[in-house]
Amino acid sequence: MPTATKKRVTINQIAQIAGTSKTTVSFYLNGHTDRMSRETLERIKQAISETGYEPSPLARSMNAKQTFLIGVVVGDIANHFSNQIVKGIDSVANAAGYRLLISSSNFDRDNEHALIDRLMAVGVDGFIVQPTARFREVADALSNSGKHLVFFDSKYYDYTASWVKTDNYEATRDAISTCLDRGYERALVVAAKPQLLSSRTERLKGCIDTLGDRGVKFSQFVIPDNGVPTEKLTHWLHEQLDESTVPTLVFAPNCWALPDVYVAMRDFYPRMPHEIGLLGFDNTDWASVASPSVSVVAQPAFEEGVQAAKILLDLIGGKGEIDPHQILPCKVQWGASTR
Repeated sequence: MPTATKKRVTINQIAQIAGTSKTTVSFYLNGHTDRMSRETLERIKQAISETGYEPSPLARSMNAKQTFLIGVVVGDIANHFSNQIVKGIDSVANAAGYRLLISSSNFDRDNEHALIDRLMAVGVDGFIVQPTARFREVADALSNSGKHLVFFDSKYYDYTASWVKTDNYEATRDAISTCLDRGYERALVVAAKPQLLSSRTERLKGCIDTLGDRGVKFSQFVIPDNGVPTEKLTHWLHEQLDESTVPTLVFAPNCWALPDVYVAMRDFYPRMPHEIGLLGFDNTDWASVASPSVSVVAQPAFEEGVQAAKILLDLIGGKGEIDPHQILPCKVQWGASTR
């Protein structure tokens, strides 16, 4: 038998059940309850509880001049890091009566621009964004719209905004220092250009500063803006490693590039971890079950999402109770790819 479609409960039905007017219920839903009796409040609350009523975001926007929608733009929706970020955001937003409109830029600036334009057209109350390296080109539009914006994963050095990120510099230094202590004497760095993203800048600088302090030589492969050229990277790795007898650590600080770097290193799996090591960022879902498993610096993605949502809701509410700039600590998930 076909399943009956569940009808949406209306504000009129809530008013009838509670024995009050539609206007009174509307006031209740928008927080204007200072003149209501305790009995009226309880009747409306009970009616909502019994029916499972959820107010329409569009209806709420007409009454409160808000959509109760948050636009979330992540770099790659298929990435485990992004999934955990979104879950963290939703855990806070949902409890506050907000819903998420989630988009994936695929780290493409033009795509990111188009997504933000569409979200602005919908009328979201604010944005939580994992910025691309060229986000500055669309930042002015957001600023002029008056919409609040919170960055996650990275702050943007050329744009004043609220953000939540991790201790990329310190975490990178600690992880690489540990690897050097375990016997690696040389390093290969496979990384994208930092441009204006703090996560890229801090991880690369943390790596180079640590290697410099320890007197460790390194070579670098620069990943172009259009992604990892796996064949070219594989050739470069063979040039660097085939004849080398020096224990070498390969560091891949860009989480989106680590899967491709791992594939490019396939021929070197038998030499891990004693002759060759691999250290990356995030990708904790597959890094632990790969063979060999991969050592990664893991960001607290869920907590980043939680804090980003709290910052944005605080900004929307004009409360000023939450620090709009937050740094969270990382931890290392050690695998078989390093000593």
